Amino acid sequence: NFSISILTFLFFLLSWNDKYLFMATNDLMMELQKDSIKLDEDSEKKVVKMLLKLLEDKNGEVQNLAVKCLGPLVGKVKEYQVETIVDTLCTNMLSDKEQLRDISSIGLKTVISELPPASTGSTMTANVCKKITAQLTGAIGKQEDVSVQLEALDILSDMLSRLGGTLYSFHSSILNCLLPQLTSPRLAVRKRAIIALGHLVLTCSGNIFSELTEHLLSELKRNESTSTTRTYIQCVAGISRQAGHRVGEHLEKIVPLIVQYCNVEDDELREYCFQAFESFVRRCPKEIDPHIPNVMGLCLKYITFDPNYNYDNEEEEMMETENGEDEEQESDDEYSDDDDISWKVRRSAAKCLEAIVSSRHDLLQDFYKTLSPVLISRFKEREENVKADIFSAYISLLKQTLPIQSWLHASDASGKDDVPLTMLQNQVPNIVKALHKQLKEKSIKSRQGCLSLLTELANVLPGCLADHIPALVPGIVFSLADKSSSSNMRIDTLSFLHVLLCNHQPEVFHPHIKSLVPPVVTCIGDPFYKITSEALLVTQQLVKVIRPLDKSCSFDAKPYVKDLFPATLKRLKAADIDQEVKERAISCMGQIIYNLGDHLSTDLQPTLKIFLERLKNEITRLTTVKALTLIASSPLKIDLRPILGEGFPILASFLRKNQRALKLSTLTALDILVKNYSDSLKPAMIESVLTELPALITENDMHVSQVAIVFLTTLAKVYPSCISKISSSALAEVFQLVHSPLLQGGALNAIIDFFQALVLAKAATMCYSELMKQLTAPVYSSGLAGASLTLHKQAYYSVAKCVAALSSACPKEAPVTVNQFIQDVKNPKSSSAVKVLAFLSLAEIGRTMNLSAQRELKTVILEAFTSTSEEVKSAASYALGNVSVGNLKEYLPFMLKEIVTQPKRQYLLLHSLKEVISSSPANGLKPYVEDIWALLFKHCECTEEGTRNVVAECLGKLTLVNPSELLPRLKKQLSSGSPHARGTVVTAIKFTIADQPQPVDALLKGCIGDFLKTLQDPDLNVRRVALAMFNSAAHNKPSLIRDLLSAVLPSLYNETKVRRELIREVEMGPFKHTVDDGLDVRKAAFECMYTLLESCLDRLDIYEYLNHVEDGLKDHYDIRMLTFIMLARLSTLCPNAVLQRLERLIEPLRATCSTKVKAGSVKQEFEKQDELKRSAMRAVAALLTIPEVEKSPAMAEFSSQIRSNPEMASLFESIQKDSASLPTSESMDMS
Repeated sequence: NFSISILTFLFFLLSWNDKYLFMATNDLMMELQKDSIKLDEDSEKKVVKMLLKLLEDKNGEVQNLAVKCLGPLVGKVKEYQVETIVDTLCTNMLSDKEQLRDISSIGLKTVISELPPASTGSTMTANVCKKITAQLTGAIGKQEDVSVQLEALDILSDMLSRLGGTLYSFHSSILNCLLPQLTSPRLAVRKRAIIALGHLVLTCSGNIFSELTEHLLSELKRNESTSTTRTYIQCVAGISRQAGHRVGEHLEKIVPLIVQYCNVEDDELREYCFQAFESFVRRCPKEIDPHIPNVMGLCLKYITFDPNYNYDNEEEEMMETENGEDEEQESDDEYSDDDDISWKVRRSAAKCLEAIVSSRHDLLQDFYKTLSPVLISRFKEREENVKADIFSAYISLLKQTLPIQSWLHASDASGKDDVPLTMLQNQVPNIVKALHKQLKEKSIKSRQGCLSLLTELANVLPGCLADHIPALVPGIVFSLADKSSSSNMRIDTLSFLHVLLCNHQPEVFHPHIKSLVPPVVTCIGDPFYKITSEALLVTQQLVKVIRPLDKSCSFDAKPYVKDLFPATLKRLKAADIDQEVKERAISCMGQIIYNLGDHLSTDLQPTLKIFLERLKNEITRLTTVKALTLIASSPLKIDLRPILGEGFPILASFLRKNQRALKLSTLTALDILVKNYSDSLKPAMIESVLTELPALITENDMHVSQVAIVFLTTLAKVYPSCISKISSSALAEVFQLVHSPLLQGGALNAIIDFFQALVLAKAATMCYSELMKQLTAPVYSSGLAGASLTLHKQAYYSVAKCVAALSSACPKEAPVTVNQFIQDVKNPKSSSAVKVLAFLSLAEIGRTMNLSAQRELKTVILEAFTSTSEEVKSAASYALGNVSVGNLKEYLPFMLKEIVTQPKRQYLLLHSLKEVISSSPANGLKPYVEDIWALLFKHCECTEEGTRNVVAECLGKLTLVNPSELLPRLKKQLSSGSPHARGTVVTAIKFTIADQPQPVDALLKGCIGDFLKTLQDPDLNVRRVALAMFNSAAHNKPSLIRDLLSAVLPSLYNETKVRRELIREVEMGPFKHTVDDGLDVRKAAFECMYTLLESCLDRLDIYEYLNHVEDGLKDHYDIRMLTFIMLARLSTLCPNAVLQRLERLIEPLRATCSTKVKAGSVKQEFEKQDELKRSAMRAVAALLTIPEVEKSPAMAEFSSQIRSNPEMASLFESIQKDSASLPTSESMDMS
């Protein structure tokens, strides 16, 4: 029995022999940590009594071990025993012996950290905490001894941060105990009291929070002594940092007081004022908004506040003396007065400015007007720490200016940020003037600051330093060559040089190459691998600059080869160096050979031999393949013959390896080699590669297949003789791919090129008819007239495209093929699969070839419009449209006439018309625009929604033919009486918006506001299509709507509300079923809101936005699914705002996660709820990634609820596993 062995321990301890005491306590600790231990009541008492006695032992090590035993013991003994332990520890805290006090306070902290969280339902935690709190508040209030007070405050903070909610009933007494400590004579006590208050405000009730704020405000107004005022301001800042969302409502009263104290002559007080402002800016962005100009003014005033130092004479001094730097250093010492703490004011002002800059993207232009010049003028700051913060604030400004990298088309994304960039461009000379001398200062910290600022600048405005290279090069060379530079300093300098070389034209560096090359070469030889690695990266870029091959250049690169080549070669040869250096040496040498191979003479072949060695090594092979690809594509025609014989089979073997990147790079390399070195390759080499290719062509990896087929095409063009080999091996795989439902885009185009290359090579085995036969075989073999489609729909389009490609490659054969297809369609025995393929092939051929010679084509197509098979009808309609594109004059008038005279076939004919408008060149359509327009307008009020949608698409695409004429006509239709017509016009606008720049854009921007007014249309359906149009604009061309958002958003938000009048009851047999007609509109509105997050975040009032997200979280299933995704996105985009609203957002999430489905529900209902819970849990997981979220009591409680509920816990774990396996930037695409 275990208790017995415990008692034997106790016996040991009681024998009180120091030699055994330590070991025995250690063993006791080991035993207590095991889960299996169970103690009976008697043993419990003895163990507790023993440990408490050991805590008073004279041997420190024994005491430490005894404290460690307390942790595991808490979970193993009954509640009253824990209370005994706590009582004793609290009493010992007040003892006179310092060592006992210390060990007891560690003991209390250990016990607190081991108490189970309140949510587990254990009463022990609450009772124990109450005991400790009562003792501590007493100790804090009465104690004369400061160290006891400090310990007690520390423990109280611990307890409030971990278990604040449990102490609810004590909050008021804790507050009353802490407030007097803010005036304690000891600053350390005040500081800890502020920390404890910070933890208290997270969980206390509104009343207690108001009491605290009122107290602080009245004390700030009283201003009894500067010392206490400082403390109160620190306290306000501390509370705001912890619970900013609660301070917000009191800011109106707080800010004026703090502004007033900024003007008191007390540097420390000012520093705390700015720290408070900084925490308001970061924590209460909405409420501080009206005060921002005022706060910014103060920051700009005090960032230059340096009363004890005169900067005026500096410029002259620098001019007069060469060694100006030394003089400046001396004057630093002269003035560096120990009592001068004005630097703290400057530093806190700089940090506050950085907070404003990083949170207020919308004020960028103001920043460049007012803030940027002041910051630039302060780059001369004498205190290193302050200078670092000034640089950091300026770098924040540059980061805010960086045009947002997004999926938007470049031309659209840049349209909105031109003004700040131009303003920055004009300030570049001043920035360089302020920094270039500092690049040669002794202080490493300020040099690194300069470099990171310049690096950011070169990234934000590529090319902006072109005129200033002469001023910057000496500083770069100095930092690279200077003996006192640290490794990090060199690495920073090299990485700046790399950015500089990448972002500027080569010519600007040519005058400085002579001074840049030697220090870079020295760095290549540096013993520290990180420096070597950066230097090789710089060298690779330098080589491109010395001799750019894409334009003529007079600069002579030859003298530098003898420096750059041997230094790189030495690194390339070394086997015992860091992996990164190996890879970069290979890439760098590849670049040297690519750009300067003709200057290497006898060195070239031995170097290529090293590449061959590196190709055989598994670790370096991928990098080497890429380097060889580069060399093989060099316009200098490098002689690779000596390594091809051995290298080609190695490359071939890589195609078998299970490493996707290696396969892809190898295929690219082989492709280049076959194109540029065909005369040096032997047939055996080609065959070794050919045998590897069939395995790569599979629908499981379309990209690898595409690259492999591109390579096959190159082979077919360069070596027509190997076609028979291709046809026997890889061709079957290619045909299988054509018939795959997954084929599209790049891979399909690659196959089309490949087939054309095969036919043009005129090989006997692969003639036109043979290829045709194999392409269409699966369709023709599928049998009888009644059979449905055998292949996937996508495969028919792919086959048709290949057929058309073959016909255009062999125009002589085309008429026979076309005839054959027409016969297939006419033949009543043909299956619908054959007919579909025939029509699609006629469509693809007819788009580029004039088929008017085929007299019966029109009638054949029109007859098919009456077919029983939907697939055949739609293929015939597609065919009519595309054949018309090939000959507008003949077919278009005929089609328009049919639309008018054949109402039954109207829908199919309109689809054909859509094909014509989408695929024809604008010039060809111009003569027919008026007729088409008139016809479409006749049908825009059709009752069938499907027809109206096709009409709208035709109208939209037709508008692009002549926008200046047609857009105003669409606008005129907005006032039309019929809702159907208005809806059609608004949908038409949606089809004029594309993500590429178009001539219509400028006109659209002028009038899209009028179309968006339909968001207030009385008709529900019109509002829905208006939202779809708005969403399309926000997704594809945000620049159209950015400036209209203030007017449009109220209408958008209005559509997110649930409308009672749109909900009706429908009786289905004995059941009543509610139908919500407003659901689709709400869904469209929330989709728009999601899109705006991605494209116009800086124009949204995020708090207003969150109000509507909050409503959506309680809405219908579809909308909840959407808002959960929005919430997850918001957690990464604007975490602070979400933190402020956390309490209100968590409730609906908690409700969703804990719903139970009624027992007798249908399967769909279970699945639906399950999906909802998963989605809600994803949102919870995203919320948990927000920094500092754990401080929120609501969140802490919810997450412990999740952990304690097995069903929720397992769901949460599975969500976390999923998110770990996904790439980080997953976001949903709502286009």
